[in-house]
Amino acid sequence: MSQSSGTLFVVATPIGHREDISARALDTLRSVDLIAAEDTRNSGQLMQHYGIRTPLTALHEHNERSASATLIQKMQSGSSVALVSDAGTPAISDPGALLVEEAMAAGIRVVPIPGPSALTTLLSVSGFSARHFFFYGFLPVKAGARARELEGLKGLQATLVFYEAPHRIQDCLAALAEVLGGERRVVIGRELTKLFETVHKTTLAGALPWIEADPNRQRGEFVLAVEGASQPADTDPSRYDALLLALLEKLSLGDAVRIAMQVTGTGRKLLYERALQLTQGTRG
Repeated sequence: MSQSSGTLFVVATPIGHREDISARALDTLRSVDLIAAEDTRNSGQLMQHYGIRTPLTALHEHNERSASATLIQKMQSGSSVALVSDAGTPAISDPGALLVEEAMAAGIRVVPIPGPSALTTLLSVSGFSARHFFFYGFLPVKAGARARELEGLKGLQATLVFYEAPHRIQDCLAALAEVLGGERRVVIGRELTKLFETVHKTTLAGALPWIEADPNRQRGEFVLAVEGASQPADTDPSRYDALLLALLEKLSLGDAVRIAMQVTGTGRKLLYERALQLTQGTRG
């Protein structure tokens, strides 16, 4: 595999199951001069499993600035570097964004090597529409700050996705139910792709009792997908008439509704019913 020198490769690694790594990722890790890892011990086990002997160096939240400066110098001197995190895609709720930013600022080529991500893994089995979703990551630890953040997210109609640690999962679920409302549905992903993988769908009101019913359910790393806010009631759909009529002159009913949804942020059902009325000449 031929690769240019002086390149930063951002390499996704498995979130649990080792066989989820791509052939391209393995080729990249073998061919670079250096691997910058969040935890060299953790990544070292993965490299040993695949017989990869590329040297590792640490880049984590406590040394990211100094380590990034050193790595930039190495890449400017012609070395190629692969950035990996403990699991999943680097720089998504993990260290690495600073290195990527500084590499780009220095004119160094940055190449993504895509692969596993806990975020998309859970969304794919959530059953929620992922046309729009908002990835928050880890909520604040302190209760007051967490509640304020959730208040700001409360009105979003997109699916909300959070990461959470095992020792905070109960507090997190309690806060979600209190601020967002217990009637919203949530999909709890625990230890995704690992031996004790669990995916459980319930309401926010039922989530904490489910977690507390079995101590084993409180272990491992968590991803939470929470149903977005309901579409607000619109008592005057005729306010979209001008837009719908203009679109219907040139487009099919389905295409007109789709574009109107994108422009207004309004739900499909309301716009479709109104567009249907307009095409049938039943305005009023």
